Amino acid sequence: MKNILVVGGAGYIGSHMVKMLLAHGYHVVTLDNLSGGYRDAVLGGDFVFGDLADKTCLNYLFKGYQFDGVMHFASFIQVGESVKLPGKYYQNNFANTLNLLDTMVAHGVKNFIFSSTAAIFGEPHYIPVDEAHPKNPINAYGSSKMMVERALQDYDSAHQLKSVCLRYFNAAGADPEGQLGERHLPETHLIPLVLHAAHGKLPQLTIFGQDYDTPDGTCVRDYVHINDLCQAHLLALQQLLAGGNSAVYNLGNGEGFSIRQVIEIARQITGKSIPIVIGERRGGDPARLVADSRLARQQLGWQPQYAELPTIIQHAWQWELTQ
Repeated sequence: MKNILVVGGAGYIGSHMVKMLLAHGYHVVTLDNLSGGYRDAVLGGDFVFGDLADKTCLNYLFKGYQFDGVMHFASFIQVGESVKLPGKYYQNNFANTLNLLDTMVAHGVKNFIFSSTAAIFGEPHYIPVDEAHPKNPINAYGSSKMMVERALQDYDSAHQLKSVCLRYFNAAGADPEGQLGERHLPETHLIPLVLHAAHGKLPQLTIFGQDYDTPDGTCVRDYVHINDLCQAHLLALQQLLAGGNSAVYNLGNGEGFSIRQVIEIARQITGKSIPIVIGERRGGDPARLVADSRLARQQLGWQPQYAELPTIIQHAWQWELTQ
């Protein structure tokens, strides 16, 4: 049985990943400081309360387990906050990741799956965005992730630490079986905010800017189901465990939807009116982000199972109704 460390496994993506790994017969250890995650979201395996900033904790953990691979989800993710507090993002997302990589090197662990982001690309030069697209992040969140990607190239050269970086466009949806879903405090992602408004938890939904260069003036994004993301991680892990080389992949469905389109689909699924107001643009938001994921499909054999946006929103709504 392969032993996998999931850092940030109590968070949104990490908890879904833990569930999938357990279902595929892996032994899972979750490391999380619960700053953005929930202990009850970790549905099995071993749980260790700890922080990547704590090198003593990391060494203790790696001495206690013989890890075959590490998956890293423990990042701060709020684009707007990263513009205002860049140091917070460079410290946690980059410097703390170096602690993890150095601990892996010290203990001879060679397989690393990294949760990266489309924010490394900045304003797209062309759509859809492939892996070769220029990297010019326009916020500290994207910059912190890009720095890790660059560091991983050097750790491969120096230490033969193999990695797969998976660049999400917009993670969305919830566990189809209803056990897990999206819980961020504060919540900044569009689909859960739309559903909070539909559920009456928010009096209205704020659209941040309607003067972007898009068909209806609102930002266009590529939404990918959380389970499809986890499936790509599982395939990437299997590739590394089989002796594969380092790689990077973009993960999306290749189709963009505007904020207004997302709201309209949510109105149809929920049967709710979902009142909206228009706010100012947020710093660091590109007008369009749509993925070219052909490389992941070709090299990993990735086949998204829940590619339709109504399905993604339906699963998220099922979770929302239990909250």
